[in-house]
Amino acid sequence: MAIRAVLFDLDDTLLWDDRSVKEAFEATCRIAADEKGVDPAELEGAVRREARALYESYETFPFTKRIGINPFEGLWARFSEGEQQEFRQLERLAPGYRTESWTKGLLAVGVDDPELGYRLGETFPKERRARPLVYEETFAVLTELKESYKLLLLTNGSPDLQKEKLSGVPELSGYFDHIVISGAFGEGKPAASIFRHATELLGIRPEEGIMVGDKLTTDIIGANGVGMTSVWINRHGVSRTDDIIPSYEIDHLRKIRTILDELN
Repeated sequence: MAIRAVLFDLDDTLLWDDRSVKEAFEATCRIAADEKGVDPAELEGAVRREARALYESYETFPFTKRIGINPFEGLWARFSEGEQQEFRQLERLAPGYRTESWTKGLLAVGVDDPELGYRLGETFPKERRARPLVYEETFAVLTELKESYKLLLLTNGSPDLQKEKLSGVPELSGYFDHIVISGAFGEGKPAASIFRHATELLGIRPEEGIMVGDKLTTDIIGANGVGMTSVWINRHGVSRTDDIIPSYEIDHLRKIRTILDELN
């Protein structure tokens, strides 16, 4: 059956989120290095650990896991949208979460300074928002595919944060016939329900679409589960087990065209 639509993940598939987060951490940690002489890389590691542990301690953690919101998004998200009551809880928790993550991270590297922890917690979101980075091939690939296929963006995350990421690269949204955000839908990848919702919006059967994404545990297992062709974008040569097997594996988005030509 011919492919009629291409579904794309957003973070680390079209947007270079890992690099944006990494650079934001580096810029924020340099402040502590200048003021307190700490090793910025050591501080970054400590904050990442403390943030994850704190994030997982909240009663909202099962919800964020289901929706697909990671701890580092929590360090800069406002959680101002979303109908579920858990988003209101997250909205209340977010300021304290930012401060406590950075304050505990500082303590872990020998600095007891809650005021600095607060400042760093407020600096990180600004640094992350200043870095809406896109892979160099993103627009060329989308432009080419748009001529022949329906395109849908299927992204996990908080509605306000994913919209903010898209607004940081305003030309991106216009390529898609539909944009589905897990926090707005109420369920995240790999749930079959969100994939079925996407195919209904597109007016296709699952076998008439392909899903392109960087995460085996969400994008690939979810597509496989509904009978959709899955394409794993593995830019860094990550090894995988045979627990989750993509239909195709590529290291560059431009290779999608070859797959589509083969399938059609």
